[in-house]
Amino acid sequence: MKLFAVILAAGQGTRMRSKLPKVLHPLAGRPLIWYSVENAKRITREKPIVVVGHNSEKVKEYLGDQVCFVEQNPPLGTGHAVLQAAPYLPGNDDDLVLVMAADMPLFHYETVMNLVEMQKKHPGPITLVSIGGTDSRGFGRVVRDARGKIQAVIEEAQATPDQLRIQEYNSSIYCINAKWLIANLKRIPLSPKGEYYLTDLVGIAIRDGLSVQAMMLTDSTEAIGINTRVHLAEAEAVMRQRINRQWMMAGVTIVDPATTYIESSVSLGMDTIIYPDTIIQGKTEIGENCCLGPHTIISDAQIGNQCKVFYSVVEKAILEDNVDIGPYAHLRSGAHLAQGVHMGNFGEVKNSYLGPGTKM
Repeated sequence: MKLFAVILAAGQGTRMRSKLPKVLHPLAGRPLIWYSVENAKRITREKPIVVVGHNSEKVKEYLGDQVCFVEQNPPLGTGHAVLQAAPYLPGNDDDLVLVMAADMPLFHYETVMNLVEMQKKHPGPITLVSIGGTDSRGFGRVVRDARGKIQAVIEEAQATPDQLRIQEYNSSIYCINAKWLIANLKRIPLSPKGEYYLTDLVGIAIRDGLSVQAMMLTDSTEAIGINTRVHLAEAEAVMRQRINRQWMMAGVTIVDPATTYIESSVSLGMDTIIYPDTIIQGKTEIGENCCLGPHTIISDAQIGNQCKVFYSVVEKAILEDNVDIGPYAHLRSGAHLAQGVHMGNFGEVKNSYLGPGTKM
């Protein structure tokens, strides 16, 4: 059995009001598409297949040769997008296809793994992920019969008033039998909107007497999709909370998580204390027993153990152990402070080395 991942990234993202492709907008320091590609790379040994469309040159430049690209032009819906990837799917009896959206970056790896494991044990062709609640966020409704068996997924735009009252939603991530998928993609009907919806495969499977199952999410924040900058801010808040919790559980003290911004690429040592209004970005590595902040920005820096950075900005600089800077210090690119350096008020260093024990 082989598992293939198809990542849908062809949407134009017009509601973002941006010249930058939607899937390249940053979330916790990484483009949105990075998260789905990373999940795909962790879960399968096959190269992820990314379906691109509008302004695809920038997406291709970012991802490079770590994925296979497929063009969808013109964009005619999610079913049409997966159809473009079909030639890259062998379609053997036991093969599975994981379909994810590039603008839904909050799914945990464990959630995706559980979805795949559920479909491996499922005699039917499709397992999808659903969520419950009162906020539909524009998702389609999961329609069930009186016995609780899934009968269809109806897109919100085509739902009847009764269907709109359903409070189980399709979160747009699927694991599908590859052979069945390839055989049935062309059976998807054209919707009134002029698109081919991947969700119509659910109804096709049911009409053929096959089973469709859903894995209900316990954490609905995983299904936050990004269509506007408001959604992006919501996802950023969720991701920031996850990152801060991860570091606190690993032995880092964060005095005020609500005002502390740590990007996903940062590394922190035990017993480091981070004070309010501190931003740590990029490929920053920070050692143990440091005191950082308040009101401090650290970006792409290497900071050793027992360092203090107080009301300061550190950019692309190196601080060895027991360095003490601030308040209002500014270390710029190429600054290297050796062990035991003290740099006081309003100091600025660029492309320079301060030897051990220097006081500035």
